[in-house]
Amino acid sequence: MKTVIITGGSSEIGECSAKEFAKRGYQVILTYYQNKEKTLEIVELLKQQYSIEAYAIYCNLQQEDSIISMIGRVKEVAEGIDCLVNNAAVCYDCLYSEKTKKRFMETLEVNVVGTFLVSKLVGEEMYQNKKGVIIHLSSTNGISQYFPMSIDYDASKAALISLTHNLSVAYSPYVRVNAVAPGFIGTKKELEGMDEEFIQLEEEKIFLKRYGRAEEVAKVIYFLASDDASYVNNVILEVDGGMR
Repeated sequence: MKTVIITGGSSEIGECSAKEFAKRGYQVILTYYQNKEKTLEIVELLKQQYSIEAYAIYCNLQQEDSIISMIGRVKEVAEGIDCLVNNAAVCYDCLYSEKTKKRFMETLEVNVVGTFLVSKLVGEEMYQNKKGVIIHLSSTNGISQYFPMSIDYDASKAALISLTHNLSVAYSPYVRVNAVAPGFIGTKKELEGMDEEFIQLEEEKIFLKRYGRAEEVAKVIYFLASDDASYVNNVILEVDGGMR
């Protein structure tokens, strides 16, 4: 049985990704920080709907000890780790003039440093086992979409692209490392606080004239993890419906 770890498992993309792996018989491990109840609900759904093993494990990405503890718990329930999906992230949108060092650093600690530490612990084991896939959730905000209100988040997502490139070198030739860069995805969290005018303006920039769906991103994530993508490595795959 293959095993996947998905950080930030209670998000819509995290949940949809978990279902994509579960329907293929993977053992699914979802990490959570604050949304324990929601994550446990998803785990029970996966068990009942797909008859697979699933676990919810606490992990604070700002604390290295917590990350080490999470990996230790994973090793207790899994024979090995076949795929790591670094999905967990924080975003504190506000006026650029209101941005603070504290929030900027917290964003980098979770989105970049935490992701690096998880990837390092898991990646080293994958390298020793001579197999594995690591997938980062970046964003078009880190490539070609610029929002001063999200400057700290955007910087973190750009950093994940660099992390992807470097890890693909560090763990070659045994571990494939790629990133998915979604554009506007119409999750409840992403649309929260946006006014209708802004939503319509952003939709007009998308060639498909609509926001994406979490399940559409999840399918791409699973594709990159699958044998169908066995020669796809060091790639930043944009999932944005075409944007200008």
